[in-house]
Amino acid sequence: MAGIGFELRKILSRDSYTATLHAYVYAGLISSGPWVLSIVSVMLVGIISLGLLLPNALVGQFLVTVTYLMASSLILTGGLQLFFTRFVSDRLFEHKYEQILPNLLGVLLLVTVGAGVLGIVVLGLLFDQPLIYRVLVLSNFVVLCNLWLVIIFLSGMKAYNRILLVMLVGYSLMVASAYVLSFLQMPGLLLALLIGHSTLLFLFLYDILREYRAEKLIAFDFLERRHVFVSLLATGFFYNLGIWIDKFLFWFNPGTSSAVVGPLRASILYDLPIFLAYLAIIPGMAVFLVRIETDFAEWYDRLFRAIREGETLQHIGQLKTEMTLSIRQGLLEICKVQGLTAVLLFLFAPRLLEWLGISSYYLPLFYIDLIGVSIQVVFMALLNVFFYLDKRTVVLELCVLFAVLNAVLTLLSMYLGPSFFGYGFTLSLLICVLLGLHRLSTALEDLEYDTFMLSR
Repeated sequence: MAGIGFELRKILSRDSYTATLHAYVYAGLISSGPWVLSIVSVMLVGIISLGLLLPNALVGQFLVTVTYLMASSLILTGGLQLFFTRFVSDRLFEHKYEQILPNLLGVLLLVTVGAGVLGIVVLGLLFDQPLIYRVLVLSNFVVLCNLWLVIIFLSGMKAYNRILLVMLVGYSLMVASAYVLSFLQMPGLLLALLIGHSTLLFLFLYDILREYRAEKLIAFDFLERRHVFVSLLATGFFYNLGIWIDKFLFWFNPGTSSAVVGPLRASILYDLPIFLAYLAIIPGMAVFLVRIETDFAEWYDRLFRAIREGETLQHIGQLKTEMTLSIRQGLLEICKVQGLTAVLLFLFAPRLLEWLGISSYYLPLFYIDLIGVSIQVVFMALLNVFFYLDKRTVVLELCVLFAVLNAVLTLLSMYLGPSFFGYGFTLSLLICVLLGLHRLSTALEDLEYDTFMLSR
């Protein structure tokens, strides 16, 4: 993340209110822009389809299909995203740039084959929809699995502005294609989705091919034992599973969901409030990026540079104190901004739901989901700090705990009844954040010992 940190520090160095606002807007676009663009684009496709008088049921089937594609592709590739980003970062640190492109193509080949085989098996055994539907779903699934890896790769390459621009082009093309191809109904909508995501994938690959040169076409160096971090593979899987497990439980509980297309189910009661709540994390994500990637990252770099250069223990202790203070201030500012956002949405939620034509019956669930996603921003900040400190085991423990608690507490909330829906997701995050704060305090206290006595 050094690239975005450098850019933000350059903006903040102007030391004015305008520069500060510029930095936060920039951070908000970088952290949440791609996610917001993707959601808004898919929703626009749905709105356009309804405007063209396509059946409501068909549009609902399309949106549910997209949701499952996103969830399954993220869970499947979540571990590889972290794992391969670490591999690329290490090669950059070693200045072995020629290994990056062949290994990217190698991991994309493995993902394409793996996702393709898995998709064929699942679609062949569980779906009885027309062949064109299954082929387009399979194609979208494979493209998305590759796209997540390429986007993470580009993030490591510091191409943030390029990511936003290409995503804007790709999703605009998706919306336009949906309008043109709407006469094909469901196949047309899925083809528009495929066109948009394929455009993103190949434009990103073009940038990478232009940036990095290599003598070999494909390599699998990332599979060598010394490059394999199993903890990262598991962390990415359990983090994404934790994000989606409560949704899957609601989707496949007959009492809280309904069949939509083939084996795919949806829970109107649960899905809508949490979707709206997730839009509230944009301010917190902006603060998270600014504070963690400027103040904390700068003190972290100073501290470990001093350690590598053999500075005095007193000087190292002073730098550690400053780094600890930057973490505390960053987390506090995230809590303040995200808390204020939550309070404002609490106040305006009745009008917001009324304006969107949503029943006030959803308000209690929206409130608890809003608290949950706000806590999730703090959780993400803690994980990021632990990654900086190379506490991979701690991150894995927290992500496994999150997934398990979210599943268990969500099942309990479903047993207790509608008044408790959403509490499983929120309480699981709260417990993980409290435990994470405790583990962070311990890690900072033991920092000198871990650095000097446990280093190899």
